[in-house]
Amino acid sequence: MEQTKIAIFGRIFNSTVIPYVDHLFNYLIQRNIQISVHVEFYDFLLKNDFSSQHLETFTNHQDLPKDISFLLSLGGDGTMLAAVSIIRDSGIPIAGINFGRLGFLANIQKNEMEAALDQILNKQFQIQKRALLSVESSHKDLFNGENFALNDITVFRFDSSSMITIDAKIDDELLNSYWADGLIIATPTGSTAYSLSCGGPIIMPGSGNFVITPISPHNLNVRPIVVSENMTLRLRIESRTEKFILSCDSKSETLPTTTELCIRKAPFSINLIRLEKDGYFRTLREKLLWGIDVRNY
Repeated sequence: MEQTKIAIFGRIFNSTVIPYVDHLFNYLIQRNIQISVHVEFYDFLLKNDFSSQHLETFTNHQDLPKDISFLLSLGGDGTMLAAVSIIRDSGIPIAGINFGRLGFLANIQKNEMEAALDQILNKQFQIQKRALLSVESSHKDLFNGENFALNDITVFRFDSSSMITIDAKIDDELLNSYWADGLIIATPTGSTAYSLSCGGPIIMPGSGNFVITPISPHNLNVRPIVVSENMTLRLRIESRTEKFILSCDSKSETLPTTTELCIRKAPFSINLIRLEKDGYFRTLREKLLWGIDVRNY
């Protein structure tokens, strides 16, 4: 019987979580699971009295083992977003154990991880494909090739002195000239993140749409707009500082306003592992506290 192999990715976090991580690795070893750990995360664990020694490691997407069954992300949603840079277009499924706070993406709770992993190892799960965005510029290689986002791509003013103007065209037709602090272009996955806090709608994954949400627009009649995932969005930015900030999930760069951006659907998707109880609407109710009202009790 062929041995199951998984990859584990994580980032530095509160050392109080180490006992849970130790327990996880011991459980996997007892199940005869072959483990490959992200090297920076493994170094952090070894410096914090971690018991599992001499495990195989990987550094980035280039040396990520191709024969793994899935990647396990340990942390919060931010760690899951960072793991996307490791997975890229490999098609390797990804699951997340939540050591953070909200846990929209990393939705396996740390006190339920054994039961959840039993289901995953027994292939009792579904794959949910999530669309990504990509951003390009003819003037510059953005984010060293990691120019894709599972949540959102955002342009933002460089400093606090004044708003910026963002000329936005969809498929070469003018959408609007936004006068605002910035503009968020979010996937359905990212519609419950920054975009939601700026008044954007919640979009169900798989709906075939993205949402464009202005950040503190000067004209209050300018509202978020839902657009087809097949659109091509071109942005040109004007600013008194002649600079602006471009973010791609948790990555950001400062760019000159001579940089024009082209944003479209990425040519690959991410395969999220979802267990039977992980219904999308149940997640919304639990994470956004829908129905938690004193009048219901």
